[in-house]
Amino acid sequence: MNKTVLITGATSGIGKAAAEFLASQGARLILCGRREDRLSALKKELPTEVHTLNFDVRDRSAVFESIDSIPEDFKPVDVLINNAGNAHGLDDVVGADLDDWDAMIDGNVKGLMYVTKAVLPQMTEQNKGQIINVGSIAGLEVYPKGNVYCASKFAVDAFTQGLRIDLNAYGIRVGAIHPGLVETEFSEVRFKGDREKAATVYSQLDALQAEDIANTILFMINAPEHVTLADITILPTAQASATVINKREE
Repeated sequence: MNKTVLITGATSGIGKAAAEFLASQGARLILCGRREDRLSALKKELPTEVHTLNFDVRDRSAVFESIDSIPEDFKPVDVLINNAGNAHGLDDVVGADLDDWDAMIDGNVKGLMYVTKAVLPQMTEQNKGQIINVGSIAGLEVYPKGNVYCASKFAVDAFTQGLRIDLNAYGIRVGAIHPGLVETEFSEVRFKGDREKAATVYSQLDALQAEDIANTILFMINAPEHVTLADITILPTAQASATVINKREE
């Protein structure tokens, strides 16, 4: 694969799996994340050219400074995978923590927008490129106590549609992937390190794995240039919707 791919949130879960899949295809990778030790370890593991950028997508100045620092031999970015983001808490609006709300809006929405804005000139100058935003089924359906997390993912969906319209004249492909239950560190972060509580989310069913999403991302990238896979919703077979999940009896 003769492409340079930039991945945010590359140090774990879907982002890391995507990096591994794309490295196996020969893509040049720009891996972004907050945890420098994990970025360095992943760079050593991957059998391809890798450049790492250590920043938090919520920090607007750091985003633009980091993207501006990309070496010339890693330019232009051909594919941007906006994967960074998290859920914080699972509370109704009455009992919710405002810091959790800020973290989700700043990371899932504003951070994704900052990175997109910073990378876009490299694509518009070439009149080609691809943006893949990792959304969620929570951006298609609201579920109880999902309030602000769902709102943030609905915003990602709307921004993706807006990008597709605004960038149409530049020949830039814009798509989103909306996963259901994926067994990653996601729930552990949501429940603030409570691993036992996080494990119950994925118990009694065969949840999606990060590799399932990475494989779908690879499929989107490998589609012919005249094909845009605008939206893909991917669920485990046991999940029919955000709230309908067929769990096995223990």
